[in-house]
Amino acid sequence: MRREVIYFEEPGERNTDACIDVLVRLAGEGYKHFVIASTSGRTGLLAAKGLKGFPINLVIVGHSVGFKAPNIDEFLEENYKAITSLGGKVYKGTMLTHSLETSLAKEFSGVYPTLLIAQTLRRFGQGIKVCCEIVMEAADAGLIPEGEEVVAMAGTVKGADTVAIIKSATSKRFLSLKVLEILAKPRG
Repeated sequence: MRREVIYFEEPGERNTDACIDVLVRLAGEGYKHFVIASTSGRTGLLAAKGLKGFPINLVIVGHSVGFKAPNIDEFLEENYKAITSLGGKVYKGTMLTHSLETSLAKEFSGVYPTLLIAQTLRRFGQGIKVCCEIVMEAADAGLIPEGEEVVAMAGTVKGADTVAIIKSATSKRFLSLKVLEILAKPRG
């Protein structure tokens, strides 16, 4: 099946509604697993509302507590409650290509494998990098099955501007993860 690809002129939250429209279309096609990046929960809640009524497994992935600063949870409690009331799950865990190695790189001025992976994935766009990360994080947490076609949505700084279909894998089997289709992304 050939699907339309949306290329946005600029990255950012102005593209969120169009990305959610893609999610709704894919849910209508029968996709069962959706993984959405959301720092405060705002984008996750918009996705949960848009996908309400579809028989899907919805996982919203936020930053780990302390990502921004010690003991700070960026995911708003009211968004957590609203997402879970709509049947979604919320996962807040370590960003696979960031936390430990970024700390070591700053301290020891080195380059580390996961930082290289992150920079390589960013050649396709920040959203694609995040889509790959959140699918592995959700699989690591047991919130989605491994080896399935999963719809992922992420963005650049705020909101959503990227949608991809990814064959899921845990981080232990990173090389089995496959980006099957990119359905929306910014050009710039």
